[in-house]
Amino acid sequence: MAVEKRLLPPLPSWLGLSRRLLCRSRCASLEKGHLVVVWMELRLDSRGLHQAIDDAARFFQNQRLVVCCGDRFTLTCLCLTEPIRRSVVGAATTEDEGFDLVLRARPSLLICTEDLESGYGMNLLKRVKAELPGCQLLIVLVRETQAVVKEAMEAYADAVIFKSSLGSGNGDFIQALQTLSQGGVYFPEDIRRLGASQDPKQDLPPLIEELTERELEVVAGVARGLTNNAIGSCLGISVETVKTHVVNAKGKLGASDRTQMAVMALIYGLIDPSN
Repeated sequence: MAVEKRLLPPLPSWLGLSRRLLCRSRCASLEKGHLVVVWMELRLDSRGLHQAIDDAARFFQNQRLVVCCGDRFTLTCLCLTEPIRRSVVGAATTEDEGFDLVLRARPSLLICTEDLESGYGMNLLKRVKAELPGCQLLIVLVRETQAVVKEAMEAYADAVIFKSSLGSGNGDFIQALQTLSQGGVYFPEDIRRLGASQDPKQDLPPLIEELTERELEVVAGVARGLTNNAIGSCLGISVETVKTHVVNAKGKLGASDRTQMAVMALIYGLIDPSN
């Protein structure tokens, strides 16, 4: 049985550790009859690390955060980590506890996972969206299947990332925070591809009205996490025109906000999920 070793790129971690520390972790798995050994190096003194810490600190400075996660170790580490710790107003491991915390604490952001000790993360998102629509929702998915991604998007999470992307060098967590801070939605390309309908005509009611080509271009920009200013620059139109197209597109899709608009456009197969 052959042994392969792969060195993963340095982790641009947002953990607030100041001293130099190099950690190595190893995991093994069987893939097509081969034993694959994967090493991950955590370089906690990199320039990217310090930039990520600064970005996270700016985001969480004015946030009220509730965290709901079925893994108690992950939950504890997240809530005790700078600069997140100061923003945490509640933490829970079950759907009902998380929902009660949201009702009492009225957070600006909920971070959760799909797997909880009891209940389901997607159901928690739906309940929070219905009761506190102004609360932004970020979900971290362990299972990378089309069914789970669609559930997260249909629960109208404002940001969806895979757990496996953390430490991969993609910076999904920080990018998600930055996009949320600008009022955008964060669906990276792999999420959009899985969330987009393979058969957009199946079991879907007809649209109120077909979207124009320009409206579809604006909606595609929203689904990629772009701000109105960025969309206007890309398309060569004013911000006010972008806003008008957003309002019109939401009406035609029956969406109440930008997140629902982006999700509906992907579900209906109206926009290309690739970059």
